Amino acid sequence: MHLLIPAAGSGSRMKAGKNKLLLELNGHSILYWTIKSVFLSETVKWVGLIGQPNDKEKILNSLKEFSKRVNWINGGNTRQESVRNGLLNLPTNANKVLIHDGARCFVRPQLIDKCSIELKKNDAIVLAVRVTDTVKIVNQDGFVLETPDRNLLWAAQTPQGFSVSKLKDAHEIALKNNWEVTDDASLFELLNWKVKVIEGNPNNIKITNPNDLKIASFILDDY
Repeated sequence: MHLLIPAAGSGSRMKAGKNKLLLELNGHSILYWTIKSVFLSETVKWVGLIGQPNDKEKILNSLKEFSKRVNWINGGNTRQESVRNGLLNLPTNANKVLIHDGARCFVRPQLIDKCSIELKKNDAIVLAVRVTDTVKIVNQDGFVLETPDRNLLWAAQTPQGFSVSKLKDAHEIALKNNWEVTDDASLFELLNWKVKVIEGNPNNIKITNPNDLKIASFILDDY
């Protein structure tokens, strides 16, 4: 299985003054822990790391023993553009691809393998967890519009997986229509293409803000 890791963000919400994936977590960079989990997978054979050129040296140095096992791809100005660059730089024999956020460093290798297996039977899959809170849809003035049935709600995670040819087509259509989405599964949804949900793990958090680092330390102690 081929896997792409978008790692080209600025980490503005972390307010670290650098790519948040370079921040240290128990002696290693956040991205190191992500890459380690990916390479513990039994199904992933090729990894493309999508980053900003000015971060390349620091990022690869932070990966230590894994640095020579990843394939570097220059990122774009947005996550969507970075993923598109990643797709264009996949090996020619790649027909399915997993996409995993660099900031989700606690994904279990077994979950990656589960996604790989399910992707063989589907054109699109997304790892997700059931929403346990009651969710409110609120208008711009701060008033509740409705309360959707939480039994139908799932919080998307990564990996997400796709048919390479269909995801390339989706990105081309998005480019022509100026669609901006926060994950690749949303492109399939906009095109009314089916996306299969695979149940994930609540510990597969995305490290986004400083408080997440504190939570991550507790998770890593039990990882």
